[in-house]
Amino acid sequence: MSGDLAFLADTTLAIARAVPVTVGLFAASAVGATLLGGLLVMAQTRRGTRECARLWIFVFRGTPLLLQIFMVYYGLAALGPIRHGPLWAAFREPLFCAFVAMTCCCSAYIAEVCRAALAAIPAGQIEAALASGMGRWTRLRLIVLPQLVRLALPAYGNELVMMIKSTALASTITVMDVTGVAGQVIAHSYRTLDVFCLAAAVYLGLTGALTAALRYVERRLNPVEGTR
Repeated sequence: MSGDLAFLADTTLAIARAVPVTVGLFAASAVGATLLGGLLVMAQTRRGTRECARLWIFVFRGTPLLLQIFMVYYGLAALGPIRHGPLWAAFREPLFCAFVAMTCCCSAYIAEVCRAALAAIPAGQIEAALASGMGRWTRLRLIVLPQLVRLALPAYGNELVMMIKSTALASTITVMDVTGVAGQVIAHSYRTLDVFCLAAAVYLGLTGALTAALRYVERRLNPVEGTR
C-alpha cells in the first residue's frame, strides 16, 4: 500500500510539473488562433481576399489536427528553405510546431464562430449608425464589437475547451506536456489506468477552471445578469 501511495505521489508531482507546458501551449495557441481568426473574418468581408480565407477555413476544418501536427513537424521542417534557413531554430522545436498547427487549425473554427456572430447583429443597427454619421471605427468600437463578443462567447468558449484537450496531441511529437509525461511514466511502470486517471483529473481541473471563468465573463457581459 505504501508503495502504491509513493508511486501515485511521484506520478502526480511529475504530471504537475508538465502542467505549465500544457497551459503555455494552450494560451499561446488561443491568442494566435484568435488573432488569425479575426483576420480571416476581415478577409471574408473583402472581395479580393474572400476566396483565400474560405479556402483556409475549408482546409483546416476538413483535415484532422493530428495530421496537421505531423505535416508541420515532419513535413515543413524537412523543406530545404526551412531546414537550412533562419526558421530552422524554431521549427526544430516540437513545441513550436504544435503551436503552429493548433493556431492554424483553431483559427478556422474561431473565424466561423465570429462570422456567425457578426451575421447575427441586426443590420438595422448598422444602418442607424451610418445615418447618424458614425465613422467605421466608431461603429466597430461601440456597436459591432460589444455585440460580437457577447454573441460569440458561448461557442468561442467551447472552442477554447476543445483546445485545452487538443494539446494532448502534442505528445505525439515528443512534447512533454501532461499526456507526454503520463505516457513516459507508463512506459516505465506499465500502470496505465492509474497514470491516465491522474492525467484525466488534471485535464478536468483545467477545463473546469476555464469553464468557470467563461461563465463568469458571460454573466458580466449579459445586460440582465451582470447587474445582479
